[in-house]
Amino acid sequence: MDTRKLSYFVKIVDSGSITKAAAALHVAQPALSQQVSALETDLKQRLLIRSKQGVEPTAAGHTLYRHAQTILRLVEQARQDVAASGAAPSGRVSIAIAPYSMASSLTPQIIREVGRRYPDIVVHLTEIFGGVLSEAIKNGRLDMALIYEPGKIRGVQFTTMIVEDLHLVTHEDVDVAHGRSTVTLEEASSLGLFLPEKNHTLRQIIEKGLADQGLPLRLIGEVESVPSLVRLIRANLGATVLPKSAANALFPDENFKVLRIIEPALQSKIALCTPDHEPLSEAASAVLIIVKEMLQHRLITKYAADPSQA
Repeated sequence: MDTRKLSYFVKIVDSGSITKAAAALHVAQPALSQQVSALETDLKQRLLIRSKQGVEPTAAGHTLYRHAQTILRLVEQARQDVAASGAAPSGRVSIAIAPYSMASSLTPQIIREVGRRYPDIVVHLTEIFGGVLSEAIKNGRLDMALIYEPGKIRGVQFTTMIVEDLHLVTHEDVDVAHGRSTVTLEEASSLGLFLPEKNHTLRQIIEKGLADQGLPLRLIGEVESVPSLVRLIRANLGATVLPKSAANALFPDENFKVLRIIEPALQSKIALCTPDHEPLSEAASAVLIIVKEMLQHRLITKYAADPSQA
């Protein structure tokens, strides 16, 4: 098995047709079919199902496709790293930032600092939810992510960076807390909430906290858009639950109440997620250091302003 056969196989699966793949690769169709047959002989498995509509990978083909992507990516990364050895890091680095989190407020700083230190690195930023994160990291579509820590997931590793108490965020006219800076979980449960969908770790923390206390979840709607969430709370159509840093970043206006939930307190963790099965590229490693520095600075600033959180 060699990388050329693997690259041909990946192109065939992506194209859904040996004919289309042959045209894209500028390889004769019979020669391409022979390469697939050689792979099937080598692996003693049928890899493709052929029909008039094209080709589809078998179960074994899907497995090979996934591994082939990783192998080809590592080979290309090795070429790039060797070629760039001794030079400043360069290339594309992809980072996912959790919506509904303080981490999203770091994006301008990340872009600014990476640009200052490593002008040849292009940072690709996206927002993503935990339900699809593990596959994106394992398949190499993402280099790293700052998300709410969901627990152990095979193929990725989490480094806890920030642990925060959750807060209820409401319009100032909502009749709750009565001058207090805290609200009990029972009081919070009496309000209608806008939350992310079920695969979001924050939603799971809130649901578990309520269920453990035998309290209902009064869900008004599932909102994935942060700007929409802000508009809904500003219109006094419901409340939401966030860590304080995220609430301060997303709801800076004075007409919002941000109340720490107690009895019991609920906590969330922001974690740095990276693959556990392959090393990061030189460029991604450089960006990772910058992200860790920013999170550490944010922690120091936070605790200096509020020592009780340390």
